[in-house]
Amino acid sequence: MALGASVGAACVSRGDKRRAAILGAALGTLPDLDILISYADPIDNFIEHRGFSHSLFVLIPLSILIWLLGKKLSDRVTNAPYPWLASITLALITHPILDAHTVYGTQLFWPLNNPPLMWSTIFIIDPIYTLPLVVIALTVIIVPRWKGIQKTLAIGLILSSCYLSWSWVAKNLVAQELASYMAVKDMNYKKYFTVPTPFNTLLWRIVAMTSEGYYEGFYSLRKPNNPINFRFIGIEPEAQDIALTEDAYNKLNWFSHGFLKTEIIDDRLIISDLRMGLEPDYVFRFAISEKKDGKWRAITPLKVGTRYDQSRLIEIFKKL
Repeated sequence: MALGASVGAACVSRGDKRRAAILGAALGTLPDLDILISYADPIDNFIEHRGFSHSLFVLIPLSILIWLLGKKLSDRVTNAPYPWLASITLALITHPILDAHTVYGTQLFWPLNNPPLMWSTIFIIDPIYTLPLVVIALTVIIVPRWKGIQKTLAIGLILSSCYLSWSWVAKNLVAQELASYMAVKDMNYKKYFTVPTPFNTLLWRIVAMTSEGYYEGFYSLRKPNNPINFRFIGIEPEAQDIALTEDAYNKLNWFSHGFLKTEIIDDRLIISDLRMGLEPDYVFRFAISEKKDGKWRAITPLKVGTRYDQSRLIEIFKKL
């Protein structure tokens, strides 16, 4: 909402800024209304979020339709058509582009069947990025005709954009350190991802997949001389073999770029998305199969709850 309001207001004249901010806030929220759609099961709900409603192929034509409707309904849009077109379009498309900077996965180019984009440069909630946008969005709604409002909008957008740009620099620094570490340790891995820990871009979590399991480690940019601290977690071969035969697993494998954990708990096959959470607690965990009478049978996927170990979170943040 804050980003949509800010970019929407920045495009139009002072007399239209409050209207553009309110419309921008609404349009900036619109793509996430896909959560109101109920799909077949929790896995489909998980992977379809940030799907068609976040696609540039949908949102750009939608912005033109909204603009054309605005021209018919409002003289303000008719008198300044192109600033309003920019306002509407940016309010819509900046949402999924920002989402793609997180690790969840955003289908920017739906309906193309590419795995969702997960640049994972910023945590899904980061107050350093958000607060400047909240301040300028509220300012433009409260005092839209203040003579310094355009400069305030520019400063807020520059600050938030600079922080987002820094997140790319930080991710690259982590990747360089990781490459050096893996070369020295001669780690045999297939792929890896890096993602900032909650609410910052200084402490990063790293997961590297192997054929037997995965490594989880952390690296702090504030303490660059401290080595990456990895631990290895094995994947149960039986669980992996069973999972490979399940459609639900294949869906999750596509969506998560293969960063999955498989385990058997109480005769149920549990799949966890390694990208969101900390070992052994993950936000998205699903039961997809169960063992009855000695045989494994697929079940309608169930979301499995998890409880975070707060002491481990505190321990990890001490690395900052």
